[in-house]
Amino acid sequence: MAPAPSSTSSAITLNINGEKHHLPIDHRTTLLDALRERLDLTGTKKGCDQGQCGACTVLVDQRRVVSCLSLAVAAEGREITTIEGVADADELHPVQQAFLDLDGYQCGYCTPGQICSAIAVIEEHAAGWPSAVTDDPAPEAGPPPLTPEEIRERMSGNLCRCGAYVSIVQAVARAAGEYAAEGSTAGEYAAEGSTAGEYAAEGSTAGKHAAEGHAAGKDAAEEAAA
Repeated sequence: MAPAPSSTSSAITLNINGEKHHLPIDHRTTLLDALRERLDLTGTKKGCDQGQCGACTVLVDQRRVVSCLSLAVAAEGREITTIEGVADADELHPVQQAFLDLDGYQCGYCTPGQICSAIAVIEEHAAGWPSAVTDDPAPEAGPPPLTPEEIRERMSGNLCRCGAYVSIVQAVARAAGEYAAEGSTAGEYAAEGSTAGEYAAEGSTAGKHAAEGHAAGKDAAEEAAA
């Protein structure tokens, strides 16, 4: 007689946003489906379900992962942070506030993943992790400035189908500057007046120019129609 198949489910405990959740779960269940379908944490979005769009990004032990490719059972015993746990009570996280202030979104579907990824990007950069566009992967003076090019490369795994990339880069740059002002880990390495900070500061000017361009285009269209 063939041996009985082993069980395909287990009772696990997930530590999510500082709270422990006990649940029986099929071993094949992804972390994304566990969050959304079992625990009603629907801030984490399902996009491509293939690990290519980044909409499902969450933080596991403060490192970003695409939850659609991560099994829930593999996350047991680890610290999981979703978009619902990023803010401090009623106070938004600096990255959230920067996205809000600089319109780093349009439809908002990808925004939770963008924010979780941006938080990790700032910390990864501060820890000295190089990217594909980093000139010197081991600089003696600490990580290089978090330039727009660095931000775009480090955020490239998060797609925005609305095309809000300019504002997203500005939001990440501003948040990195606020980390610096608060003396966080990221701030220890961020120089005042860096390229990223200057880019964020120029965001309002760029937005003003865009608004003026839109108004000018509208006036031209009305004149043509007349």
